Formats: sequence, C-alpha cells, structure tokens
Amino acid sequence: MLVNRNALACAGLALAMAACNSGTEQNDTAATTTTAPETMENATFYVGSYAEPDSQSIYLYSLNEQTGELTQLSAIKAGQNPSYLTLSNGGERMYAVNETQEYEGKQSGAVSSFEVSDDGKSLELINQVATGGGAPCYVSVVDGTVLVANYMGGNVAAVPVAEDGKLGQAQVVQHKGTGPNKDRQEKPHAHYIAPSPDGKYVFAVDLGADKVFGYKLENGKLVQHQPSVAFSAAAGSGPRHLAFHPNGKYAYLVHELNSTVTVLKYNPDNGTFSEEQVITTLPADFEGDSYPAAVKVSADGKFVYASNRGHNSIAVFSVGDEGRQLSSVQHMSTGGNWPRDFSISPSGSIMLVANERSNQVTVFKREKNSGKLTATAYEAQVHKPVNIVFRD
Repeated sequence: MLVNRNALACAGLALAMAACNSGTEQNDTAATTTTAPETMENATFYVGSYAEPDSQSIYLYSLNEQTGELTQLSAIKAGQNPSYLTLSNGGERMYAVNETQEYEGKQSGAVSSFEVSDDGKSLELINQVATGGGAPCYVSVVDGTVLVANYMGGNVAAVPVAEDGKLGQAQVVQHKGTGPNKDRQEKPHAHYIAPSPDGKYVFAVDLGADKVFGYKLENGKLVQHQPSVAFSAAAGSGPRHLAFHPNGKYAYLVHELNSTVTVLKYNPDNGTFSEEQVITTLPADFEGDSYPAAVKVSADGKFVYASNRGHNSIAVFSVGDEGRQLSSVQHMSTGGNWPRDFSISPSGSIMLVANERSNQVTVFKREKNSGKLTATAYEAQVHKPVNIVFRD
C-alpha cells in the first residue's frame, strides 16, 4: 500500500492502531496486494517484523528508485517474529530468525528456511529448528551454514543447510562476560554474527560482554579463534553491529549504550581489530536517551550511516583516509519512532528506514556525492518493521 505522509498521517495512525489491537484487521490490511510495473527503475525488498504466529509477518515491496514510490507486492505468514532475514547468494532461499524466548517448550528461539518463488512473492517453509538460545536477533549465511546470534541466550549458533535447503541441528557456542551496566550487561547478549569479507573469520558482537569475538568456520562448525577476543570495546559501551568498509581494511562498530561508532583497523593475519577513532552518533546539543541500532557503509565506501533510536535519526558520516576517519555530515530525522534497521537501495539513490514503534517504512532520497538524505512524501505502513533486505 502506498502512503503519502503529509496527506494521510491521521489515516496511517488509525491503521497502525488497528493493527495492534486486532489480529484480523492487521491481516486484512497486510494482505492488500498491488501489482507494480516492471521497469529498470524498480527494486524489490523484504521487510521482517515482529508479529503474532498466525499474522502476516514478512512483506515484499517494490521501490521506484527514481521517485521513491513504494508498492506492496505481497504479505506472507512466516511464523512468529521473523525479525531478521537473509537471502542465499542466488536469492532462491531465505533464512529468518524467529525472535522468541521459547520454542518447543525450551528456552530457545528458532530459525526458519524458506524456498523463494521465482517472482519473490511467496515463501514456502522448508523447515524450522531451534537456535539454542532465546531471542535470536541476527542471521547471516556463508558456505552452506546459517549463523545466528541469540540475544537472551548470550550465545551464537551455526546451523548446517542441506542441498535441499533443510536446516540441521544447531551447534551452539556460549559467550562469557558482563559489563558495568547492571540493567543491560548482567550477562552476555550476542547481537550480531557474520563472516569477514575475506572469508577468513566469523565475528560475533556481544553487547553484554563489551566484546567482539572471533571464530573460524571449519566444516560448518564454529571454532573459537585465538585470540578469542578480536576487540575489547570500552566498558559499558554495549557494541551491537559491525560493518566493513568495501576495501576490507577497516570496519565500523556501533555501540548501543553510549551512542558511538568506533572505527576499527582490521588485521587479517591474526583476526583482530585495533581502534582508530571513536565518534558520537548524536548531535552535541541532544540530552535525551538514545540507542543506536544499525550501521551501514555505502557501496562506494564514501559514507557511513547509523540509526539512532530515541533521537529518531540517521547519523551520516563522510569517510576519509581510506576508511580510517569519519566526519559528521548530517543528522536526518527518520519521520517516525524507533528506527531499527535501514538499507540503501541497489542504485544508491534511496534509503529505506524501518521505524518499529510508529509502524512505518520511510523513504529518503540519498545524494551520492554528499551522502546527505532528504525526506520524501513516501512511506509504507508496516506493523512493527525491523529489518529491510533488498533482493539481488
């Protein structure tokens, strides 16, 4: 469904409230499907969300990259809370975490494998398995293995994928460590896991332990690398997500608990990082509470972006010195509440932001030379959107 923020704000609020209060009304709204014209200007993307088990929960949209217009193509029932998604290299399969704290009577979330139709509009469940820890909140895939970070479990999992897409039993590795924030760092809280661009290591970011842990992936199993701690973040900073520069020499670590981004120099010889710079994600005059969520790098490596939940903005940084230095460029309001994930379109001309608490995906024009964002009139009403993944 296409929505103009300026003209339909009241209607959008009513729709979001109806979705929260009535599962039937939410499903009827989400099931609305419109056919978008197939042109070179269109890109398609999935939205993962928080949803009840029998509600629509993964959405497919078309984006007109020239105008920013959004068109809903399908809404799919994909189980409870398929918050984070990833696609196989060819896009023929999708893997989604089911962010729950109980699965089949045990303290665990789940991960689901889906066969993706040729047009992407439907997902057929292949199977679903336990992740071995509660509240799985991130998923990636490499070399026939699905990697999952379990937030409440404080552990990470490697799940084998058979040739037919079926998931096997998870291998679970428990993290250790705490931080000084007694409310948020009373135990480990794994928040991210993905391979390095060179394929040599797997890095897991733990908010509770203030650590980035390093692994090797051997025969589909996570083997703790030595040194096991790839980077020790500032005490109480709560590292959350990691993004590499396209040159593979530097990476950017966003910290949820102190609203900063740390520029890291990557050492591929021993699988560690060293600190180059720390920069705030917030403007100097902001005095409220804010919690960064995602960090992304533009495809050309010239800009880094981070989302601020609370300040409700996207922080824009220019990249200098081959990736070593960040400079603040802009803080752009997301036009909604609690921006979780965001994604830059394949052309680089559009940014989409998932505003979880205001139930909307908002559209911004992106200026490639300056990196700056400009609001558009376009958005889509989506119930508790979390993650945005473009199809290749």
